[in-house]
Amino acid sequence: MSSSARTSDITDMYPHAASCDIQFRSFGKHRIFEGRIRTLRTLEDIGLIRQTLAQPSKGEVLVVDGGGSMRSALMGDMLAGSGVDSGWAGVVVYGAIRDSMLIDSLAIGVKALGTNPRRSAKRGDGIVDIPVYFGSVTFEPGHYLYSDEDGIVVLPSPADL
Repeated sequence: MSSSARTSDITDMYPHAASCDIQFRSFGKHRIFEGRIRTLRTLEDIGLIRQTLAQPSKGEVLVVDGGGSMRSALMGDMLAGSGVDSGWAGVVVYGAIRDSMLIDSLAIGVKALGTNPRRSAKRGDGIVDIPVYFGSVTFEPGHYLYSDEDGIVVLPSPADL
């Protein structure tokens, strides 16, 4: 996202843009990020997240529907580092992360509900690339996500800024 293209500017230009009403916390060096959406739904299991973030990306954003669970972390510094190495722009976790101070040193944007030091399972349970819904927004694979300090905005295609 260019320095002048903020989520507030996008919602002013595109009043129909979906705006997530959850107050996420921001982590990672890139507090402002954008990209085409990939999705994943899982509950307290990092197996599919690990596999997905290891796949090469052209600056996509992984949206993880973790059911809002804060009982264990769905991402730590190792998975975030894998995302950086693979070219991901960011990760939105509807759940908890861990290793937040280490994630803050990585060149990626991360939004999460909060933190929990407990590790999640590694079974690989879940579903990839399906519409997921939270915060009054349906996150569709292939749609475009913008994120900054004010929140998350989703459009069907990149904004013409």
